Amino acid sequence: QVQLVESGGGLVQPGGSLRLSCAASGFTLDYYPIGWFRQAPGKEREGVSYISSSSDGSTYYADSVKGRFTISRDNAKNTVYLQMNSLKPEDTAVYYCATDTDPSPVSPWTVVSGYDYWGQGTQVTVSS
Repeated sequence: QVQLVESGGGLVQPGGSLRLSCAASGFTLDYYPIGWFRQAPGKEREGVSYISSSSDGSTYYADSVKGRFTISRDNAKNTVYLQMNSLKPEDTAVYYCATDTDPSPVSPWTVVSGYDYWGQGTQVTVSS
């Protein structure tokens, strides 16, 4: 069955970096889009970044992370990554990856209901 597993979260000081991984199983990831979302305590889940299927290759970022975060995929490992640099305390949240069983692009990519499968999340805490 379709499964997504996030890893790579942790505690980091402001200005530091983390690389999150989203490992997929039960399907071939390069045919499908992947979105990264985050949810801070008391806040709604928000879109962070998105990558289309390999045939399209488009990437998108929330304005709050543009220039600091980079999304990429390694099809050989069936994994999508989120490289996070220059982390700020406001980046603290549980980070989730998600996919849609329809290989066409999710539009708009920020809508939570546009995704069928979600990982369990990984905690990112940015604090000194």
